[in-house]
Amino acid sequence: MDVTLLWFKRDLRLADHPALVHAAAGECAMLPLYIAEPGYWALPDTSGRQWAFTAECLDDLARQLARLGAPLQVEMGEAVAVLDRLTDAYGVTRLVSHEETGNGWTYARDRAVAAWARARGIEWVELPQSGVVRRLKGRDGWAAARDRFMRQPVLPAPKGLRGLPGLAPDRIPTARDLGMAADPCAGRQPGGRSAGLGLMNSFLNERGQEYRRAMSSPLSGATACSRLSPHLALGTLSAREVEHATAHRRTAVKGTRTGWAGSLKSFSSRLAWRDHFMQKLEDEPALEQRCLHRAYEGLRPAVTDGARLAAWQRGETGLPFVDACMRSLIATGWLNFRMRAMLVSVASYHLWLDWRATAPILARLFTDYEPGIHWPQVQMQSGTTGMNTIRIYNPVKQGSEQDPTGAFTRRWVPELAQVPDTLLQAPWRWEGAGRILGRGYPEPVVEVAAAARAAREAVWAVRKGETFHDEAARIVRRHASRKDRAGRFVNDRAPRRRGGDARQMSLDL
Repeated sequence: MDVTLLWFKRDLRLADHPALVHAAAGECAMLPLYIAEPGYWALPDTSGRQWAFTAECLDDLARQLARLGAPLQVEMGEAVAVLDRLTDAYGVTRLVSHEETGNGWTYARDRAVAAWARARGIEWVELPQSGVVRRLKGRDGWAAARDRFMRQPVLPAPKGLRGLPGLAPDRIPTARDLGMAADPCAGRQPGGRSAGLGLMNSFLNERGQEYRRAMSSPLSGATACSRLSPHLALGTLSAREVEHATAHRRTAVKGTRTGWAGSLKSFSSRLAWRDHFMQKLEDEPALEQRCLHRAYEGLRPAVTDGARLAAWQRGETGLPFVDACMRSLIATGWLNFRMRAMLVSVASYHLWLDWRATAPILARLFTDYEPGIHWPQVQMQSGTTGMNTIRIYNPVKQGSEQDPTGAFTRRWVPELAQVPDTLLQAPWRWEGAGRILGRGYPEPVVEVAAAARAAREAVWAVRKGETFHDEAARIVRRHASRKDRAGRFVNDRAPRRRGGDARQMSLDL
């Protein structure tokens, strides 16, 4: 009997799963497999909270596959070794998986698997599961291709599968099995497709009405945002089925004056921007290691200021809103996009830290870590892309605007309980500051205005270099969005400045 091995990665579902449909076609038996790779989970951008979410997704997937007659096999080890052993044990003749846009480690792993498959004479079929296009030569026409993929029908889950006889579902490893450090995260979202479907339904029918207005605040955004990002990152839901469900709901609310139409339109645009940013990393995997615009290499110190990095990482910078956001992220594994951007901005500009030192820290904290979103966005918010407007967030101003009552800041920075509301975001201006700063709560590590001014001058100075604009033009051609025939920027109807992707992109999902 010919055996097709279906390799699950970040696609932990049965519905709208092109690789599963392809693997189940024909007369071959199917061997569903997930490989828990210790090498991957030892990386600086992975964490125990991510594995805990993944394990819950795997548990849900395993139950579904067992009901369909093809139990999930979960193997721990290096991918090539696992695939080679299972090929010998079960006579595997074909390997099927989705196309993954991951970090540099998974990119190298997949290249090793491709070489192994060629050497063993195994056909490896990789199929797209999103609007990201592999081996794209340029951005012209990309948005149309992406939209065509999204308009295709959602593939139903199979009613039954032809599994191998005698197999039972494997035990799912624990974080300790994988050699991972403890990573308590009391507020982490639960994994599994059922949890993802519940979130999608509640967002589209209940919580999402104020999405457009409420997404920017970390307080209201925790409820108003869909919270689907970890489910999209691990693939318990496909972006296409979310987009179809959103389109159906948009049709239902069309013409109403309830706020739903605008909020759902904004959400649809964020789904498109998600693919747009993932395409950047797909096209240029080196984004994880080097500045997109090479002129920014060496701008910030190669040796990281350990004290500043540690203060930022712990939420002890003395900048209340920054510390509140970091502490909330540590405790919950999630933060709305605007506040993620502010954390990167403060680290990169005010604290003058290289993005390669801060990005892995944030990646570990995000339950919804998606490399294709994370690395392009970190560079964008750090000002190293060469095509985006330099955006330096003022953390005091952000705190006043996004947390006007101080409820969020006071929840996560209780040391400031005595500080009056009017000075909560700048307690150093309070006459009683000496009783708290440097005692129960740190003094600010930098002077906000002066640090921002110095950073702005340094970053803009790079743009005055003789060869800067030639390189920037190349980057725009390869990575920037395009206008449609009506002269509008595809997937973004707001006015834009010159140089591509200049507007603040919000990927609040």
